[in-house]
Amino acid sequence: MEDKYNHLAVEKAAQAEWTARDVYRVTEDAGKKKFYACSMLPYPSGKLHMGHVRNYTINDMLTRYLRMNGYNVLMPMGWDAFGLPAENAAMKNNVPPARWTYENIAYMKTQMQSMGLAIDWSREIATCDPSYYKWNQWLFLKMLEKGIAYRKTQVVNWDPVDQTVLANEQVIDGKGWRTGAVVEKREIPGYYLKITDYADELLEHARDKLPGWPERVKLMQENWIGKSEGVRFAFPHAIRGEDGALIGDGRMYVFTTRADTIMGVTFVAVAPEHALASHAALSNPKLATFIEDC
Repeated sequence: MEDKYNHLAVEKAAQAEWTARDVYRVTEDAGKKKFYACSMLPYPSGKLHMGHVRNYTINDMLTRYLRMNGYNVLMPMGWDAFGLPAENAAMKNNVPPARWTYENIAYMKTQMQSMGLAIDWSREIATCDPSYYKWNQWLFLKMLEKGIAYRKTQVVNWDPVDQTVLANEQVIDGKGWRTGAVVEKREIPGYYLKITDYADELLEHARDKLPGWPERVKLMQENWIGKSEGVRFAFPHAIRGEDGALIGDGRMYVFTTRADTIMGVTFVAVAPEHALASHAALSNPKLATFIEDC
């Protein structure tokens, strides 16, 4: 027996045994309860950090506990590798994105394996692999066919450094969360998903079918869905554009949660990007300046 605990030797021997026996490969077993222990997939940035260690250790402990209690547990691993950060990092380091990404995956996988996590590596995926993202493309085309995905022009948050659109949550004090660049407002055409068709179902699940979720998180989900009950109606107008056609077919649509107050309306405000505002700015330099500032 050795005087000191040589963790390197012990871990190497144990992991060699685990690998030889393929102890974490999961197969169908109708006689056991199933559990899917999937952590958020890491972005292959190059190296693991303590946040990764903490995250995957928690899932590893859950996996081992349930296995000891008779569950058939699948703990897979994959790589969130099809995002803008990979492209930006590749440009910064002057290497092709594929090479940068796959070299990082290989290194980080070695680090994960050295931790002895109970991962079934036979289920490994990378989102930059065509065999994976072809299904994203297939699903998008199906949503396009059904009208769930649609194209429209919208004013968005634009990061001039990352050259990409940012969600409101990614804008911190008017700057991009990753680059720190001052965010611009741009009118850009893009594809959107019509989640409003599923608002009621999403709200029902957020309120009643998420046991154990913190109330503040469920409230955030409800606010994000943002359901508001009211009436959508139109004010008719006779304003024509330069081509002589009525702007918006002669209707300006408005939504209100107080339909009983419609008869008392004295004015309607439009957003700076509204077609009527753009039309009015053609003959009003001050308005044009105001819209540009917005």
